Amino acid sequence: MTDGDRTLTRREALRAAVAVGGSAGLAACLNLENQPTETEEADRDTDRPDGTEPAAELPNRQHAWDEFSRTDEHGNPVLARHHVLLLADYVGDGPVDDGDRKQAANAFRELEETYRWASDGLLFTVGYSPAYFDRYDEPLPESVDLPQPAALAPFEDPSFDTPDILIHLASDRASAVLEAKQALFGELETANGSEVTETIDGIVELVDRRTGFIGPGLPAEHDDVDGVPDGAVPEDAPLFMGFKSGFVENQATEDSVTIAEGPFAGGTTQHLSLLRTELDQWYNQDSREQRVAKMFSATHAAEDLVEGVGDNLGDSSLVAETGVGDRVSDDAFEEGVVGHAQKLARARDEDGEPRLLRRDFATVDDGRTGVHFLSLQESIADFIQTRTAMNGTDVANVGGVGTKNNNGILQYITTVRRGNYLLPPRSKRSFPRPS
Repeated sequence: MTDGDRTLTRREALRAAVAVGGSAGLAACLNLENQPTETEEADRDTDRPDGTEPAAELPNRQHAWDEFSRTDEHGNPVLARHHVLLLADYVGDGPVDDGDRKQAANAFRELEETYRWASDGLLFTVGYSPAYFDRYDEPLPESVDLPQPAALAPFEDPSFDTPDILIHLASDRASAVLEAKQALFGELETANGSEVTETIDGIVELVDRRTGFIGPGLPAEHDDVDGVPDGAVPEDAPLFMGFKSGFVENQATEDSVTIAEGPFAGGTTQHLSLLRTELDQWYNQDSREQRVAKMFSATHAAEDLVEGVGDNLGDSSLVAETGVGDRVSDDAFEEGVVGHAQKLARARDEDGEPRLLRRDFATVDDGRTGVHFLSLQESIADFIQTRTAMNGTDVANVGGVGTKNNNGILQYITTVRRGNYLLPPRSKRSFPRPS
């Protein structure tokens, strides 16, 4: 595969194929994955995989991915490399009928039986928006906090996602996320060597498809889009802004984001934002020391706590250990800058634990860099509280900190879209009723 006069690397070609999607993208992925690399055997076995988990043995929580994912040397769960987000509407008006509900249940069950339930196979969730539940006369129970999406800062003006359904497909194999989409929508006769007999074709209409990736080296390999300074993204960075995230000590646990009671006990809520990133400013305006201060804290920069992309930090960004969350106002006045992670440390719960479980990833959809910021939390109020802390409104105009300037990474991101969803437990993931 080429890009103009340049031959793409294997990983670049796989990412490009996911972005293209459809039959052409899938064919390109399968071809690439069936070619051994210089150091590895071919990484895709098209036979029905060994180890496929019977549905009855999978957790009832759709979001219970950690035990089926890779971990790094520090024990941090590692998100799958390739992601596809499918936003779709139910084709009918009013409540969903039982026939369509059963059809969807069969399709989702067949999909999870087609691939190994793991990051090197396929992980997926199915979420439902407030707009979906509006079709029912009965409201959601009080145990579920799922408001309509809204602007969450005085300086943002996002569009709001209102499709009924959000399906999140994730895999280390680019072909799996493409093939799974086509299998769900009845575009294939076989998937991963198995006959496709159950689909959601005819009961939902796809209205948007978004793609992304995460992992060391992937952003640097996609720095040829608009707004990325040549060679600025570190070669081993997992995200475009050049630092590692997802430290286990700075993430909520799957248990803590799970809805504890009511008819959706075992589920969770999901927020999805599309954030555009201004990497030209990020890399050209500031020194590395300034970028560390804005991403973490002035203390992290002054004490040189972050080496490279941050692998040396282990399983924690050190915001709790250094106590920088208690220094936000002081740093604004004395240092003229406050850090992104530093501000978020103030949004922890009464036990000092983070409220969000982040599963965000980078994107170059539409030829621009960005982040599909996807988080899980027990209630959307937890997300709003965390985002409010990130806004740093209380320290805007203190010292050298402005509304966005020197206020974490706010100057370099723009929220383009927002959407909220309920991820019901697996037993209710097919067109749930409000109760």
